[in-house]
Amino acid sequence: MTTPNVSFEFFPPQSLNASFRLWETVQSLAPLAPEFVSVTYGAGGTTRKLTHDAVKTISDNTDLKVAAHLTCVDATRAETLSIARDYANIGIKHIVALRGDAPKESKRFVPHPDGFADCCALIEGLSSVADFNIKVGAYPESHPDAENSRQNVEWLKRKIDAGASTAITQFFFDPEVFFRFRDDCAKAGINAPIIPGILPIENWAGVQKFAARCGATLPSWLIDAFTKATRDGHEDLLATAIAAELCSDLMDGGVEDLHFYTLNRPTLTRDVCRAIGVEPNVTIEMVA
Repeated sequence: MTTPNVSFEFFPPQSLNASFRLWETVQSLAPLAPEFVSVTYGAGGTTRKLTHDAVKTISDNTDLKVAAHLTCVDATRAETLSIARDYANIGIKHIVALRGDAPKESKRFVPHPDGFADCCALIEGLSSVADFNIKVGAYPESHPDAENSRQNVEWLKRKIDAGASTAITQFFFDPEVFFRFRDDCAKAGINAPIIPGILPIENWAGVQKFAARCGATLPSWLIDAFTKATRDGHEDLLATAIAAELCSDLMDGGVEDLHFYTLNRPTLTRDVCRAIGVEPNVTIEMVA
């Protein structure tokens, strides 16, 4: 079994302590030689400047390839493209383009009157700024706003046709969910790489909330296992084993790339990577 390519998602810090934690996470995972790392927006686009600052800091102080998240939420076209130009000017060539979640006070996404209506429009706008490598989200289970699973495939095809190069999926816990989605995408003529998103379970209560919000299924066996592990104090061992087994099953099914949602907590992600054969590269060094 070939060692997979890995990538990592971070989120921007909102306090001094969180800044230290992000940097510790970057330093801990950089030796695993990721293909790229990405930095998210907060819900509703609330961390726009923090995201920009985190992207610049990582780019300036490491050799890592950084992908900046951009969304359509609560911003005009001019504001969004201005941010994109800033990224281009500091040498950022990779963007994760997303429609984005609705602000907390809203139940559904509503485009800004002068903003991008959806992710496809955002991709086309970004293409007018620079020759970005644009990655997009994909939903192997139904997006909360989708009427059916077919729409998830249709929207992904639109995004690829608009100029995206790669898709990264929402997290899931059953490998067959990914394989079915991959097959459906192939039947729809989607040839772009689709990278599975992996969420090592750092906090079981938090994962249950994430799953409810994004439409990810929590299998009954997973609920039972974490109920027992929480009672016995073995959550980290179980989380590592489950994520490693999921990655192994995906790799057996031909997956060559894995994207980890780290939540700025590197230990579980690092342990899972090592369990599937991704070892530190001693030649990788931090710039400063």
